[in-house]
Amino acid sequence: MAHGDGDQSNVIYDIEEKPPLGEAIPLAFQHVLAMVLGNIAVPLIMASAIGLATGETTFLVQMALIVAGVASVIQAYPAGPVGAKLPIMMGTSFAFLGTLQLIADNAGLATIFGAALVGSLLQTFIGANYERFKPLFPPLVNGVVVMLIGLTLIPTGIDYAAGASSGPGAAGYASLMNLGVASLVFLVILALNQFFSGILRIASVFFGILLGYVVAVFLGMVDFAPVADAGWFAVPVPLKFGIAFDPGAIIAISAVYVIVAMETIGNISAIVSETGRNASNSQIRGGLLGDGIMSGVAAIFGAFPNTSFAQNVGLISFTGVASRFIVGIGGVILLVGGFIPKIGAIITTVPDPVLGGGTLILFAQIFTSGLNIIHREVSLTQRNTTIIAAAASLGLGVTFRPELVQNLPEVVQPLMGSGVVMGGFAALILNVLLPQLSSVEGSPEKDIAATEVND
Repeated sequence: MAHGDGDQSNVIYDIEEKPPLGEAIPLAFQHVLAMVLGNIAVPLIMASAIGLATGETTFLVQMALIVAGVASVIQAYPAGPVGAKLPIMMGTSFAFLGTLQLIADNAGLATIFGAALVGSLLQTFIGANYERFKPLFPPLVNGVVVMLIGLTLIPTGIDYAAGASSGPGAAGYASLMNLGVASLVFLVILALNQFFSGILRIASVFFGILLGYVVAVFLGMVDFAPVADAGWFAVPVPLKFGIAFDPGAIIAISAVYVIVAMETIGNISAIVSETGRNASNSQIRGGLLGDGIMSGVAAIFGAFPNTSFAQNVGLISFTGVASRFIVGIGGVILLVGGFIPKIGAIITTVPDPVLGGGTLILFAQIFTSGLNIIHREVSLTQRNTTIIAAAASLGLGVTFRPELVQNLPEVVQPLMGSGVVMGGFAALILNVLLPQLSSVEGSPEKDIAATEVND
């Protein structure tokens, strides 16, 4: 299979290749399992914060599944210019959570969805005019953002593995049972990935999570009550919670959309990098348009902003399966789970330790994807290593010590308290401000013009 440019690639199924259906379905479920709890976590957290009734909470979850499914299909199989034509799994973005919670303290869902709708126009504008904004997002900045995405997600993976996504204060956190199940899943995935071939290797995460789920059922860790309570059919209802426009809320959410654009550019760069190529302008433009437009659609139908899910980028790197056909099937699975709540409920019964054992290594794999971008496309001059070091120190600093921003104005705390936001902005600003000392240090960036498709 062609990977372009003579670069080494570990891809087993390339972007345009279609595995046999017997392999494709478990590979698609693998993608869904990697992101589904992250996708519904934001609506569940927001519903709890606002105090919604059970029926309204269920509606938010179903819309999150449906919108993520449609958005994933469009990224894999574009609608005109909208979509990257890449294996990008979409879902509700965690990047917005802190800002959404701040808005919720002073207003309702109508204001949140109004701000998300208007803010989505900014990301759509960046996507439509990507060539103009491209100088702000060179491989150096993209690579740093991808590395920070992976590094800042690792604590989340650890919390899941310990048995409670809410963190160390939860009951049963780090119990021997939780750690044992997570360790089993983790080790089975590693063993299948490294010592086996064929479907057992490329679907190692799926089989590891499946084994962990079976063990968890026998240990009494699985609660099937949500399946019994779920209905058989859900119908999207536009503007169910109304819509309202507040300038402050719009500005706050629009700022997050800029960061999400950086994440998306980084994720697309990482995906294409795994195939030994460089992302083209049209792929990034289409991906940004997919993010922006589908986030606007999400606001209309009662879902929160969507973006590309980094753990699925890690999954591509870990398994070598980069087929967009797989992600298209994954999008359909999400759609079915959204329209038929009982099916969606079954997926959400997977216990935290099982998912933690499966996703922890994927989060770390995201870091290696960012490292690969830096290695392939950036010269490690003193200037560039200084930018990487500064961005990493600031990004990880606020991640591990969030108290650093507690005295800042509340409106900026969610932004400055995000490791990806802080580190991403630091890399972007320093890359603009610091001089290119090419005459002393050599070319600051590797010449990638010959390998990039500028269409």
